[in-house]
Amino acid sequence: MTRTFENQPDSNRYALRDGDELVAVLDYASNGTAISLTRAFTTPARRGKGFAAELVEYAVDDIEATSDLRIIPMCWYVGEWFDKHPERHGLLER
Repeated sequence: MTRTFENQPDSNRYALRDGDELVAVLDYASNGTAISLTRAFTTPARRGKGFAAELVEYAVDDIEATSDLRIIPMCWYVGEWFDKHPERHGLLER
């Protein structure tokens, strides 16, 4: 299947589809200077396969490439992702 990533600003989320199936979402809220990544969710049948990590990486890359926003990892999963990627810590809100 083909994986597709998408920022859905009207829904304040990033989404990952595997073919036609929505498998993961990453919710966010922005205040104009920072973006809080508030909740990562993977459908139960697809958990443990790395979809959430792929989606967080896509979102972080997209935020870095398209804005000057600082990132606040409100979701525990996003916090752990940043712990595993210290080279990306420069994007975090202090």
